[in-house]
This record gives sequence, C-alpha cells and structure tokens, in this order.
Amino acid sequence: MKKFAIMAAMTAGLALTACEANVTEEGEMPSMDVDVSGDAGELPEVDVKTADVEIGTEEKTIEVPDVDVTMPSDQ
Repeated sequence: MKKFAIMAAMTAGLALTACEANVTEEGEMPSMDVDVSGDAGELPEVDVKTADVEIGTEEKTIEVPDVDVTMPSDQ
C-alpha cells in the first residue's frame, strides 16, 4: 500500500510539472448594483503549453520456449 501511495504521488507530481501556464490577461470581478443587475465580469485568459507526447506501436517477435508437460499416469 505504501508503494502505491508513493507511485501515485510521483505520478501526480509528474502530471503537474508536464505543462506550463501563463496568464495573458487579468480577470475582472463582476460589478453589482442594488437592483440585482450588473456586469457579468470577465475570466482571465490563460495560455497553456502542454508537453509533447509521441505515441506509437512497434511490432516485435518474441521467442517463447517450448514446454513439454508429462502428466502422471493414472493407476
């Protein structure tokens, strides 16, 4: 169980360091007046650069040993 927790923490750490985010425009809180109408505000713009991941397949031939099984005879 301890190994699983360590591996989960390492995986989460790797996932969090695999991208870079830069705020390109600041956000704005909504302005409200007493009549319950107001400006909706604005979310910040964020430029995110993720890691490049290459995924592919490779065909391999693996030699498997020949196994002979001798069953005990019924007596």
